[in-house]
Amino acid sequence: MPDFLDTEHAEVRSAAERLADELAALPGRVAESDIGAAVRQASKSAGVFDMTQPMSVGGTEAGALALVVVRDTLGSRNVGHLPGVFGPSPGVLANVGEPLRSQFLLPYLAGELRSGFGFTEPADAPRHTWARLDGVDLVVNGAKSYVTGGADADFINALVEVEGTGSAMVLIETDRAGVTLKQRFGTLDGSHHAAFAFTDVRVPATHLIGEAGGGLRRAMSQINATRMAIAADCIGQCRFAIDLVEQTLVERAGRRSSAGEPARVGTDLERVTLGDMRIAAYAARSALYRTARLLDAGENAVNEVMAAKSLATESLSRICDDAVQLVGGTALVDGHPLADILRQVRALRLAEGPTEVLASNVARGRLDLGLGRV
Repeated sequence: MPDFLDTEHAEVRSAAERLADELAALPGRVAESDIGAAVRQASKSAGVFDMTQPMSVGGTEAGALALVVVRDTLGSRNVGHLPGVFGPSPGVLANVGEPLRSQFLLPYLAGELRSGFGFTEPADAPRHTWARLDGVDLVVNGAKSYVTGGADADFINALVEVEGTGSAMVLIETDRAGVTLKQRFGTLDGSHHAAFAFTDVRVPATHLIGEAGGGLRRAMSQINATRMAIAADCIGQCRFAIDLVEQTLVERAGRRSSAGEPARVGTDLERVTLGDMRIAAYAARSALYRTARLLDAGENAVNEVMAAKSLATESLSRICDDAVQLVGGTALVDGHPLADILRQVRALRLAEGPTEVLASNVARGRLDLGLGRV
């Protein structure tokens, strides 16, 4: 639950609140081209930037609950999406040995290299991306789509089926012979993605990330972390949308009062809608904080992460839609925060697993594996 935080996490929330206030004021006093640098500086000063980075490179490697507290707080001011709030996290490269650590992980964490995550095949792909061992090299063939930020990436961490051993994460530099950037494309939420083809791409076998056969498990660890981040951003934005609606209703009541009309805040229908919005936000926020505590306790919470991500994104979608209805046509104008959130959350309901797929996986976790809580 978000209530009764211990001293450590209460201090994290206070720091996040101060950062949120500072970031919310930036657009009015910093040029758009300088926003990223200003956000990074403010985040570093607040001790937030390095929360996603390993202790071995000077980060604090924060736990799940601390990250949820920060993202929830920033989302409640609608500033969590600003670039540079968090430093690069190791993702699937966590705990890699040499030569990957020196050649790729450390430069990536320092901001000197950029990466992409290649998990999804194009819909028309005849098979999963695969590789065969040829001497000291792996020869990779196949394709990946929806590689977020991939068009500007120096390397891609791709999930590959290695013949004879199973799934593996393989680091593939984008400038290697046989790597073709097929398409750059944007999506409704403003994100930028890329599609790649791999044709007899030779990479050293040392570019295996972890052991062959454990690739899907390593990939899922990054996906679960991303699902938690998405959910935390969403529950914060649920609060942002609710606060905006309540402010709108109060202002309308004030205008009626100044005109000599009754000053009751909200019609009966508006109150019912607002009540439903608050109920949905309460459930989603409670579920996510519970999930974060399970993760920090070392529990198997894969199913709970899926449930929390699904609940958070679906709740925000419904809450934001209702908020637009209550605020009115001004909320549909380009640049209005509710219009922006609506676009973002429509994409997030698909990102890292569509809602329907997550529901099916939660049921599988219980019926086939005996996992999952209610």
